[in-house]
Amino acid sequence: MLRVCVIGMGPIGNLHADLYREDALAELVGVCDIRKDRADAAAKRLGVPAFYDAGKMLADLAPDLVSVATGGFEYGSDHFEPTIQALEARCHVLCEKPLCNDVAKAQAMVDKARQMNRCFGVDFNHRFTPAARVAKRWLDEGRLGHLLFVNMAMWIKNPNESSPYFHLKALHPHTIDVMRHFCGDVEAVQCFAAKAPGRSIWSTAQFNMRFVNGVVGSLTGSYDVERGHPMERCEVAGLKGRFVLDDMWREATLYPAGCLEKTVYTNPVFGGFRDFRDTFAARLHAFCQQVTDGVRPEDIDGSGADGLAAQKVIQAAIESLENETVVRVK
Repeated sequence: MLRVCVIGMGPIGNLHADLYREDALAELVGVCDIRKDRADAAAKRLGVPAFYDAGKMLADLAPDLVSVATGGFEYGSDHFEPTIQALEARCHVLCEKPLCNDVAKAQAMVDKARQMNRCFGVDFNHRFTPAARVAKRWLDEGRLGHLLFVNMAMWIKNPNESSPYFHLKALHPHTIDVMRHFCGDVEAVQCFAAKAPGRSIWSTAQFNMRFVNGVVGSLTGSYDVERGHPMERCEVAGLKGRFVLDDMWREATLYPAGCLEKTVYTNPVFGGFRDFRDTFAARLHAFCQQVTDGVRPEDIDGSGADGLAAQKVIQAAIESLENETVVRVK
C-alpha cells in the first residue's frame, strides 16, 4: 500500500485526499497547506496530521506518493516548488493541471522526475474514463485506419478573470491532452480568440493545429458558454472510420466507413460513472496502480512529459494570437 500525502488543501486537494482514503492501493498519511486554517480543517476532517511546510511533511512522513494540488496565478504558479521538493524526497508525484504556467519551470519539473527516476503524472482525468478507453482501443485496433482529422470542443462557464491568457492556460491542458492522446504530437498552431462582453481576458478561443503525423485538427474552447450536455466533444476520423466521444464518459460512438451500422458505448446507469468526481477517482487510481505495478516512469499514462507537451502547444497558441501567425511548437 502506498503512503500518500496531499499538498494544497483547497477543494481539489480535499477531493484528492478523499479519493486516496477510498482507494485500496493508498493510505493517506498527511496533508499540507501554507494556509494553516485549510491544513487544520482538512487534517481534522480526515484524521491525519497537518503540516504548513511541505519540506517538513516530506521529511517527517517520508511518503511514497504525493499529490500536488496547489493553485496560484493562472491555477499553476504554485505547482513548481512542492513538486520539486517531493521529487527530491524521492516521492512519486501526481500534479494538478496545468503542470506549470511557466514552460521553463515545467521543463525543469519533468527533468527532475527523470533525474530522480520517479513516476510523474498529471491529473488528465479526461483520458481515464471508460468511454475514452474504448475510443482509444478502437484507435489502437486500427478501426479508424490512417488518421485524417480531429475536432475538439469544450466549454465551461467560468467568470473568473486573471491574466489575458487565463482561459487558454487553465482549461486547455485537458483538451490538448485528449487530442494528443489520440493523434500524437502537435507540430504547428494558429489561434484566434475573442473577449465576450464584459470580459477583459481572451475568454473564447479557436485553435487550428497540424500534428507531426500529418493529422489536421481544430479546437474550440470557451469560458463564456453555460455548461450542459454536451460540454465536451472529440471527433477523430480516419480512412476506415471515425469516432465521437461525448462528455468524457457519457458516450463513445464508432462510425465504420462504408457501413450503416455503428457501435456505441454508453455509460451504464448502474455501475457507471455517476459524476465528475468519478473521473478523478479513475485517474488517481490509475496512477496508484501504475506506481504499485512498478511501471517505468517514462511509460506513465498521462505523464509530466504529456503535461509539458500541452503547455508548449498553449504557449505556441499565445504567440500565434499575439502575432497573428502560424507558430511551430518548440
